[in-house]
Amino acid sequence: MKDLTNTLNRRDVLKTAAVAAAGAVIGVPAYASAKSFEPQASNLVRVPTADDIAKALKTAPKGISEATHKAHLTLWQGYANKTNEIRKALAELDTDPKKGNQIYSQTRALKANYAFAYGGYKNHNVYFDTIGGAGGPATGDVATAINDAYGSFEKWAADMKITGLSGRGWAFLGYDRDEQRVFNFIGDSQDTFPVWNCQLILALDVYEHAYYLDFQTARAKYIDAWLSVIDWDAVNARLQKAK
Repeated sequence: MKDLTNTLNRRDVLKTAAVAAAGAVIGVPAYASAKSFEPQASNLVRVPTADDIAKALKTAPKGISEATHKAHLTLWQGYANKTNEIRKALAELDTDPKKGNQIYSQTRALKANYAFAYGGYKNHNVYFDTIGGAGGPATGDVATAINDAYGSFEKWAADMKITGLSGRGWAFLGYDRDEQRVFNFIGDSQDTFPVWNCQLILALDVYEHAYYLDFQTARAKYIDAWLSVIDWDAVNARLQKAK
């Protein structure tokens, strides 16, 4: 009986493989159109609150006002809400290949805009986590990494400033895990230019909403103020997680 059972099991496996192969030959997809998983609370990002900008409010004496941060919070919340909205829509997405199209399709629209929404959410997570500190020269392992990559803190700060002046939306300090070095990246949008296997550890928002109330179009003065209120402890914590 045991041998017969094993024989039948082998026959079932061979039969299933043959059916799958035949389907591939005649163009029947191996997987039918299916719905994705239902979104659970754990699959949604947390929408930030006023508590998340409490530390940032300490920058007011340096020129980046409470009014700016409170207005900025609403944009951060918007990225979180849109991230969750798109995740819910993706969970209901019909994955029939016939409905995919690179010119326009629901999949393209949702996934292209997901990168923008989720990128904006993550960028602001880092921006608000790493602002509101004592500023000054970098400390700890970040100081070592900056010196190794740029020669000195002053040279790094000059490079970060011109990077921020040259970007249309963001400047990022990222840790490259492959080279084990830091680098100042430009970001023209929420989802552009940083490269694979680099971890964001410090973010400078240079969209006008981040400084116009306080500095009008004087972005350079805003960047000087931002450099004076970086929370290097928070940056060091992110670097440790990145390694």
